[in-house]
Amino acid sequence: MVFISIIVLLASLDLLIKSAIEDQDEAGFPKELEGSGGKILLQKNHNAGFSFGCFKDHRSLVQMIPLAVASFIGGMLACLLQKKGNVWEKLALSVALGGAVSNLYDRLVRHYVVDYFSIQYGRLKKVVFNLGDMFIFLGAGIMLIIEIIKAFKEQ
Repeated sequence: MVFISIIVLLASLDLLIKSAIEDQDEAGFPKELEGSGGKILLQKNHNAGFSFGCFKDHRSLVQMIPLAVASFIGGMLACLLQKKGNVWEKLALSVALGGAVSNLYDRLVRHYVVDYFSIQYGRLKKVVFNLGDMFIFLGAGIMLIIEIIKAFKEQ
């Protein structure tokens, strides 16, 4: 139940922020995130495609592929939840699925993903993303670290 709660909490957090961004006038963006010292800008960006707007003219593809991937991750998690142990794998999948669910909701309901912040450093200045994206990246990173540790233990 803990891992399901993580998914719901992370997806809800991202969706609440997206809703708050959507409720604001577009003329107020971009603006500095308070307390970031100018390192993070809040944006109001609607992405109808995949990363960087790829395939934005192919709505069904942009909806169905993330649905299939989220379903696959959810299936993997469901299988792991039936077993004892594997806490880190369960956590990684839960974090990634929390982000995926939030972005999937956007794709299916809004028909675009709300991206709302950018880090003002180097090439990252041009990238606008959301917490859901960060959760997906974090979950994948945790899973990668788990697999690297397993590979070293097997040697």
